[in-house]
Amino acid sequence: MKQRTWPGPSEGSRFTSLPFSKLHDKEKRSRFSIRATTKSNSKPSSSPPPHDTGDFSMLPFDILTKIAAPLSLPNLQAASSVCRSWRDALQPLRESMLLLRWGKRFKHGRGGVKANLDKALDSFLKGAARGSTLAMVDAGLVYWEKGEKERAVGLYRRAAELGDAVGQCNLGISYLQAQPSDPKEAMKWLKQSAENGYVRAQYQIALCLHQGRVVQTNLLEATKWYLKAAEGGYVRAMYNISLCYSVGEGLPQNRKLARRWMKRAADHGHSKAQFEHGLALFSEGALLKAVMYLELAERGGETGAGHVKEVIHQQLSATSRDHAINQVNNWRALPATR
Repeated sequence: MKQRTWPGPSEGSRFTSLPFSKLHDKEKRSRFSIRATTKSNSKPSSSPPPHDTGDFSMLPFDILTKIAAPLSLPNLQAASSVCRSWRDALQPLRESMLLLRWGKRFKHGRGGVKANLDKALDSFLKGAARGSTLAMVDAGLVYWEKGEKERAVGLYRRAAELGDAVGQCNLGISYLQAQPSDPKEAMKWLKQSAENGYVRAQYQIALCLHQGRVVQTNLLEATKWYLKAAEGGYVRAMYNISLCYSVGEGLPQNRKLARRWMKRAADHGHSKAQFEHGLALFSEGALLKAVMYLELAERGGETGAGHVKEVIHQQLSATSRDHAINQVNNWRALPATR
């Protein structure tokens, strides 16, 4: 996995960034579910019920569809089972899920179909027309790739205003890339996305605060957002929070926590972290483990790791070297949020 760097104002920095030119899709769109209510077995109260009590079917359809717009298919199906009124109202959104699925197949050439970006965009737009924010974001991504950024931003805004965290993040990044940029709007939408739990937005805010990009540098706040994103499974944030602990930047220096986060980043597939963790193991004399991480780093594009690995190879037997290579061949990165 290749990492890119975002240099600081005056010199190169080891802290990595996700380029602002890359906007992202999201695997987990909704963190909440809707459950159908069950009938109560308790005896009725003698006091009269409140006058404002109503059933689910009384919720206006336009409000219902706005609430349900960011839902994933399982949550949408759960919402549809609440009552017949909701099932009928959410029919367009259920249809949008099918269109979204076909759009992804056409975009990536999966499910027995050939990749066709135009057909993918058509499916996404039809899903967006039925109210799905997931389809709005995917259609926006296609427009962005085609260079039609104004259309992309329009779709991101629609999704963002309906509460979609990915749409909010992509809209924020779009404002950062605009000529001229709009820092106020960018941070507004990135913060909304980050507060909704989207780790990429949390990481982008941390980078802005760390590097002083479009906002004033604030290392204390930057490390807070790095830590949130790292705890949420974002690999680049794991690497950066390790560096912060290592040098005491934005928080007290803590070598133990620095080492722990570096190993986590390495185990989740971050090649720079694999290189640095391999060097640390080498300095401790753990040669077999060191050569494994250095081999992984080299395969991930860290050419410097190969030179150190060759030095260690001279100190290992042929059997140990073969064992290390076999371990690397069977290695799989831990799942991470992308």
